[in-house]
Amino acid sequence: MTADACDRVVVSGPVHGLDLAVGPGMLGLGHGMTGVSKPTVLKLLSDLGRLCYAYHDAHVRGLKCKRIQADEIWSFVGAKMKNTREEKIAQGWGDTWTWTALDADSKLMVSYLVGQRGPQWANAFMQDVASRIDSHIQITTDGLKMYAEAVEGAFGCDVDYAMLIKLYGNDSFDIKYSPGECIGTQSAVLQGNPDPKHISTSFVER
Repeated sequence: MTADACDRVVVSGPVHGLDLAVGPGMLGLGHGMTGVSKPTVLKLLSDLGRLCYAYHDAHVRGLKCKRIQADEIWSFVGAKMKNTREEKIAQGWGDTWTWTALDADSKLMVSYLVGQRGPQWANAFMQDVASRIDSHIQITTDGLKMYAEAVEGAFGCDVDYAMLIKLYGNDSFDIKYSPGECIGTQSAVLQGNPDPKHISTSFVER
């Protein structure tokens, strides 16, 4: 997005509606309290999203991070996958995942990717993380197996990498969208020499 587009976002009259539109189920409230139409607010949100994406992509590079935590956030578009018809899936409905990589010290969001939860997405995500960092790092991910190949492919041998595997009271994620109670964790070193004190995903999961 160009500088002119940035100016349009900043000075647009309906900007006050954004404060009320960004929360879950709040778009209607923002419309009612500000008088700004829903299409206008949605258009402004779309413009702002593209602006933020472009700024992050251009400026969050050459980082000297020490510790990175990575995780995925589940959500859905339109409906959960199990409730979505094939024609709607073809239109982009169903489950979606936001892959996130956070600098554990500065809390900077180093990289993010919205897509599916598969190997190709894991690889693309880790390649993007690696492209933004110019230092040797320690990285911790959750126990998703596809991370192992993705981290190795992106960083080679120049990384200290560990998985933090959560242990749940029941293996329920396959049958519902919230896992059971976490009863402990188990770490596994996959590469290099990660500091055990910093094998954690606590910050990125907040």
